[in-house]
Amino acid sequence: MEEQANRRPIAARSTGWARRFSAALARSSVTPNQISVLSIVCAAAGAAALLAWPGWPGLVLCALGIQGRLICNLLDGMVAMEGGKKSPLGAVYNEFPDRLADTIFIVALGYAIGQPDLGWAGALAAALTAYVRVFGGALGLPQDFRGPMAKQHRMAVLTIACVGGAIEQAGNGTQWLLLGAAWVIAVGSILTCITRTGAMAALLKERA
Repeated sequence: MEEQANRRPIAARSTGWARRFSAALARSSVTPNQISVLSIVCAAAGAAALLAWPGWPGLVLCALGIQGRLICNLLDGMVAMEGGKKSPLGAVYNEFPDRLADTIFIVALGYAIGQPDLGWAGALAAALTAYVRVFGGALGLPQDFRGPMAKQHRMAVLTIACVGGAIEQAGNGTQWLLLGAAWVIAVGSILTCITRTGAMAALLKERA
């Protein structure tokens, strides 16, 4: 029960395709940890495409890399929990690849728009949202996945920016959507740290 409470709520877990795919993977020799590592590969491929082809082709490939990363994030937990293939290192593989994938995408975004400082700031803020969540769990509180800029929100913003940015690039060669996404991710992640910290403090006061 505690493990379920500390899982990120993902609506796609209940979809038929996810259940069928995760069941097939659970019957195979593929491990949840391998799927988690694959999410980093998807992130690296998407980020490399964004940086190597800064026009619309790279943006479309980056959007596909983001979706590949999210599918891996969905299936690793399903194969581990519903598929009965949990491992002693599962918690490590569940967290560390996520932090790396987030950093790869957000830093690449900063370099793609010529503002690496903004990319690094956004990546740091994104990592801090996870730190606050995990720290609350270390204090015995339920892990808090609220936004406004949790992982799924960051990746949604970046996906929309890549798809819209591909149209923008093809039309007039500008990068306003990507620049806006970088700021939304950075500022939204800071706000998420604040909301999660406030909720954690309130729970600690109630428990005292």
